[in-house]
Amino acid sequence: MEIIIVLAVIALVAVFFVIQYNPNFAALQDELATTENKVAFSRQFYNDTVRQLNTAIKTVPTNFFAGFAKVSEREFYEVEDPQDREVPNVKF
Repeated sequence: MEIIIVLAVIALVAVFFVIQYNPNFAALQDELATTENKVAFSRQFYNDTVRQLNTAIKTVPTNFFAGFAKVSEREFYEVEDPQDREVPNVKF
């Protein structure tokens, strides 16, 4: 019984190293990290743009043009549900 457990652990370690050093797996990990960074950057860019727009709507002279063009304040992008903020687990 102990031999089977030891062999199972050795097999898991071997599979782990094969997966970790597989170029496709490494590329997938990099792509996931890049995608997460792009989403975070896009969210920050959107919120910065909304902040600029909302500030411009409240200041002179752009508030005259905003009123004429019927431009109104926008809401920031916020994830309200804490569960939605969690990074999804990717299982291999």
